[in-house]
Amino acid sequence: MIRPNRRGLLAAAPLLALPGLARAQGAGGQWPERPVRVIVPWPPGGSTDVLCRIVCEEMQRRTGQSFVIENRPGAGGNIGADAVAKSTPDGYTLGPLTLTVWSIATFLYARLPFNTDTDFQPISLHWELPNVLVVPAQHNPSRTAREFVEWGKARRQGVSFGSPGVGTTAHMSGALFCARQGLDGQHVPFRGAAQIIPAMLSGDLNFAIDNLASYVPLVQEGRARALAVTSPSRHPALPDVPTMAEAGIPDFQVQSWCAMAFPAGVPAPIVARASALMQEVAAEPAMKDRFLRTGAHAIGSTPEGVWERARRERPMWQEMVRISGARLE
Repeated sequence: MIRPNRRGLLAAAPLLALPGLARAQGAGGQWPERPVRVIVPWPPGGSTDVLCRIVCEEMQRRTGQSFVIENRPGAGGNIGADAVAKSTPDGYTLGPLTLTVWSIATFLYARLPFNTDTDFQPISLHWELPNVLVVPAQHNPSRTAREFVEWGKARRQGVSFGSPGVGTTAHMSGALFCARQGLDGQHVPFRGAAQIIPAMLSGDLNFAIDNLASYVPLVQEGRARALAVTSPSRHPALPDVPTMAEAGIPDFQVQSWCAMAFPAGVPAPIVARASALMQEVAAEPAMKDRFLRTGAHAIGSTPEGVWERARRERPMWQEMVRISGARLE
């Protein structure tokens, strides 16, 4: 739980007088007037959890109200997403939903406990970041992506890769990588990066192509070796790590992203107030710098901007689901 302190409460008052916040306050009253429940569909310590906590700290500082984190991991983010969808639409429950919910789940699952297009009210885009191809430094000699491919092809038992669940970008990325490089890959799903990392560092997993933010500390400490990032250009958090294209793996760009959402039915003035707050938080230079240090880009948008991105990317993810062969009930 993130608890307010007296200094944060005092600091919030003058910040609410900023022009954008004043407009939002006029539309949405004094939201929030009591603590806000934030359901994170992933375990503590992963990129979504860490980045959500950073934003909630700033939201709390600006509003003087607590933003209470509740981790509800499992089923590739669907358990927590369903909890958001079925919560009371009063503006006091929200959650960070990754693109798995917005753009992938509908192609992956025969049945879902929620309808992405009707059960959520987007607030604002939250963050975006690439995935990173990482191997355990103590258990793998590869220093480039091409070396890893050759190492993997020479293994009679194939290679194993971890992800935070079936249908996540880490699963899709690992399956696509193995298919294109001719590797015999075995997918091992976990609940989140907090479980993948120990398995990889112990040598039980051979690699992961997972959200960069979860692995930056491991790479900097030398416990994991980053071989390539899936962004179109190198990432500031790991400037010496090549892109997939630079590493000899063409046409492999994957950007993971997340958007904050209420359940559908939250009054429009509250949505407008929350969206304006989150957009202003994302635009703060200090916030952008803090996100970059973790490996992510802080971004904001209107609610309509979330829908536009989700629907634009669905054809690409539909094809990646097909390539992976994944299908769940």
